[in-house]
Amino acid sequence: MKIKDNPVCKMLGIEYPVFQGGMAWVADAELAAAVSNAGGLGLIAAMNSNGEQLREQIKKAKTLTDRVFGVNLMLMSPFIEEAVNVVCEEKVQVVTTGAGNPAKYMEQLKNAGVKVICVVASVALAVMCERMGAVAVVAEGCESGGHVGESIPVIAAGGIADGRGMAAAFMLGASAVQMGTRFLTAKECNIHQNYKDKVIKAKDIDTIVTGKKLGHPVRALKNPMTRQFSKKEQDPATTSEELEAMGAGALRRAVQEGDVKEGSMMCGQIAGLINDEPTCKEIITGICESAAKLMGEN
Repeated sequence: MKIKDNPVCKMLGIEYPVFQGGMAWVADAELAAAVSNAGGLGLIAAMNSNGEQLREQIKKAKTLTDRVFGVNLMLMSPFIEEAVNVVCEEKVQVVTTGAGNPAKYMEQLKNAGVKVICVVASVALAVMCERMGAVAVVAEGCESGGHVGESIPVIAAGGIADGRGMAAAFMLGASAVQMGTRFLTAKECNIHQNYKDKVIKAKDIDTIVTGKKLGHPVRALKNPMTRQFSKKEQDPATTSEELEAMGAGALRRAVQEGDVKEGSMMCGQIAGLINDEPTCKEIITGICESAAKLMGEN
């Protein structure tokens, strides 16, 4: 599998087989446009946005790039039907889906000409998504930040932040890679500087997984909030409602307010390799050139 001119690049009309993760509160129009302008596939996170909020972000991205960009649809969102309608109306070319089964929306998306790529946590789900018409799947490893868990192309995600990781993924059969944590410190990423600084200073042992008791584990940097959450989670007396209340708004506090004590700084284990604040173009071209050299393409 080559870095350039591979099936994913040809299918989506992008230059480099690099997807930017659809990170809630992080993946906005500016970051998505910057990644797409750099030759990758930028993604806007629909997260729990209502239809008009998402439409505003899509329209903004259109003013910032004339290249292909996509939307990440969180299927458990209370506004998912609005989000799907807006994606179709705005003629977004690509969506990635996560946090659920996309079956209910596949026909509507395909009929609108949207290429659907599903984030999957198991082979069974990957096979089901292929049968439903997904053009590719994203196989996400547990090393990634945030919510973790031979046919159509497979995009590898989780634990990738440099050319070595990309080359390894390609040698194992991936056609592209998706990165989230690596883009947290991009110049065009609008998260609070406090958050960026913590990612840059982090080592590979500085993350923790919480939320297993709630059924949706999350990897984030260790801080007072995540340590307390982990401690409470291990206490049989703690209810799910208490845990949900502890986590409510924590990601927003970290991203927008720079609260590195009580906020949730979602981040992958690969943060230990990140020590700078380059542009999206520098990230993508640097990683792809490094991977190509390792694979003997240069």
